[in-house]
This record gives sequence, C-alpha cells and structure tokens, in this order.
Amino acid sequence: MTIDKNATVAKSAVIAESAHIGPNVVIGENVVIGENVNIIANAYLEHCEIGDGTIISPFASIGTAPQDLGYKNEPSKAIIGKNCIIKENVTVHRASGEGGKTVVGNKCLLMASSHVAHNCVIADEVIMANLATLGGYCEVGYGAFIGGMSVFHQHVRIGEMCIVSGFSASRMDILPYCKGDGRPPVPHGINVIGLKRKGLTLEERTNLKHAFKIICSGQYTATKAADVVEDTIPQDKYTKRLVEFIRTTKRGIVLHPTSFQ
Repeated sequence: MTIDKNATVAKSAVIAESAHIGPNVVIGENVVIGENVNIIANAYLEHCEIGDGTIISPFASIGTAPQDLGYKNEPSKAIIGKNCIIKENVTVHRASGEGGKTVVGNKCLLMASSHVAHNCVIADEVIMANLATLGGYCEVGYGAFIGGMSVFHQHVRIGEMCIVSGFSASRMDILPYCKGDGRPPVPHGINVIGLKRKGLTLEERTNLKHAFKIICSGQYTATKAADVVEDTIPQDKYTKRLVEFIRTTKRGIVLHPTSFQ
C-alpha cells in the first residue's frame, strides 16, 4: 500500500495493500478500496466502494451526498466497478434512501466532468463523454456511449449498446442498439459500428435493422410496433430485449422529433 504523506485517510477506510493513494487525496468514512486502485492527487471519496484496478483522476468526487432535498443523511453508498477510468472532476453521488446504492459497472469510462446522480445504475463498459449528466435513478445499459454535454431526466433508461450524440437531451427512454441524435435524441438507424465491436453477427444486426424500420416508421405506437416486431422479425436475444425494453417503459420512448409532445 502506498499512501502519500499529504493524503487524509479516515480510520474506517479499508484499503487493499496494492492500492496507491496520491497527494492531497481525502478518503472519508465508509470507504473500501480494492486491489491495484490508483487514486491520483486531490480526489475526494466517502461512503463508496472502489473495484480492483480502477483509476480515479484529480478532483473527482465519489460517494458524496446526493443533490436530493429529501435526503436526510441516511446511510447509503456509491459503488464503482473494476477497471474503470474516472477522469477529472467527475462526480458520482451516493444514493438517496437508506441502504440505497448508486452503481457504476466494470470497465466504464467516465470522462471529465461527467455526472452520475443518486440511485443511478450503469452497466458494464459504458462510456460517458465530457459533461454528460444523468439525473437521479437513471439506468444505462451495457456498452452504451453517451455523448458529451448531453443531459437526461431522472428515471430515464438508456438502452444497451446505443450511441447518443453530444449535446442531446431527453426525458424519455432511449432505445437499445440505436444511433440517437438531437433534443430529443431521435433514432437514426442502428449503431452498426458499435454492434460489430460488441460481436453481433450480420444476421443479428439485420434483424435489428428491420425491427427499427418498423418501430420508427410512424405507422404504429411504440407498443403496437413491439407487437409487430415480435410477430414479423426473427426473435433472437437482441430483438427480444428490444421488444421487452419498449414494453417495460414508464416514461415513453423517443421515436421521432415530436416525441415530447
């Protein structure tokens, strides 16, 4: 264990022997730091768990109190997965509600000044570009890419393996596997490059392409489109997840520029 002489570490902190704590880092109460974690100068942590191999950059703030007026200092925490990269000035707040968790999965990249609000759940291999902002209780699916300076209302779901362009904004759910652009981020086909990188076959990508033509045709409501996709498109695991995502929405789905109306 390497702890710089100018770091401040609470007695309750549990730090793995292979961790490195840089100068002027503050480790507050109820912190657990895994193996080979590197916390660079001037970061601040409290009420959080940091997974093995994660790197936390200067002035990042992890596990601080949520921006929720209903929060009354009840015990909660933030959890950062393994092998994540947390860049400068990132904020990840602990949850609101006793025993609650804000969760960032494994191998995530949170670029400079991105924000993960209380009670969010981010799956593995998510990338949030600079200044991307999630409101409370948002959910982000596996392998999603969220563009810089984009903002999302609380309780919004961002589907797996989608890509959302920079400077987007949404108060409705974003479909999995899509390329979303604008305010709101309207689907413009499937995220072909991203899906290839994640190992989807040509047949699986083709099924999704045909499904999106139905969903975004404007002929159906989202729920009816899900029925048509289920009846007419081969149901591999990705088309099934797409249909399930639509059927379980609580905030509605962005399908076209007038989705907010």
